Amino acid sequence: MPTLAVNKKARFDYDLLEKFEGGLALEGFEVKAIKKGSVHMRGSFMIVQNDELWLKNMHIGKYAPAGVQADYDPTRDRKVLVKKREIKRLLGKKQAEGLTIVPIRVYTKGALIKIGFAIAKGKKKHEKKDAIKKRDLDKHAREEMKKTRFGS
Repeated sequence: MPTLAVNKKARFDYDLLEKFEGGLALEGFEVKAIKKGSVHMRGSFMIVQNDELWLKNMHIGKYAPAGVQADYDPTRDRKVLVKKREIKRLLGKKQAEGLTIVPIRVYTKGALIKIGFAIAKGKKKHEKKDAIKKRDLDKHAREEMKKTRFGS
């Protein structure tokens, strides 16, 4: 399952509680563009609308070999293909606990393009600062271990 795009900001801004996967309803040239690597998830988000799950604001660039794509909107809304039962479960958790649905990554599974998403809880500013501090301390500790191991 090669990963084609990752939403790095999601892991920093949210605590991911439960992960899911779904398919994406795409045009043919969008599939080719994604497989070529012309996809960005920065600022993308998911909503439930009319008992359907939608991915908003994910940028898929044009695929030049496909020719002229008149009136193509690279950030158009895309339907996420999941079962009705999962949508009801997501909606219930989102409303009951004040959580949000966050896209995490786009990847291939066989010949299909899949999207990984999660139910997440937003982090407060001090939690983000603590995460940065912990990451820096871990990095420093790894560097010290490397120095003592190799005698540098």
